[in-house]
Amino acid sequence: MEYFPLAPMSGLIRGLTWALLALPAGFIAAAAMGSQRGLLAPAGILAILYLWVWLRMRPAGFRIGPRGLSLEWPARRREVPGDDIADVRTLGSAAVKAELGLAIRIGVGGLFGGFGWLWSRKWGLVDFYISRTDGFVWIERHRGRPLLITPVDPEAFASALRQASGRF
Repeated sequence: MEYFPLAPMSGLIRGLTWALLALPAGFIAAAAMGSQRGLLAPAGILAILYLWVWLRMRPAGFRIGPRGLSLEWPARRREVPGDDIADVRTLGSAAVKAELGLAIRIGVGGLFGGFGWLWSRKWGLVDFYISRTDGFVWIERHRGRPLLITPVDPEAFASALRQASGRF
């Protein structure tokens, strides 16, 4: 079995993440400095949402084994059987735009990366788990939605997944 962690965040996503992480801290600081106790509830809600994103939306990595691909989060796991994988390609940012066209995000965008679904006219819903703005892996499936992910070393990941699936 080979394990590929989610790629480190790009500078843009890292900046967005830090800005978003500052929000609850700012609410708590404002509440502590004055009579803005009402800001504690939004700070708590944001903290819970951020924890949810970290545990259940942002994958820690991707494991390739004899049965296929496993997407692994701290609090859950998702399996994609090898016989469901139709194609695996690495794509740059321009190729992703060409592949999807105009895409609408449904899910998390900016906090630790982008996670959830993308909707495009060409593909409909696409599952995506990205942490940077380049170095993508596109996985087409026979029975499920395509996947767009950003593992560390996309070329090695794509090669290992092609070999493990044994289909192309």
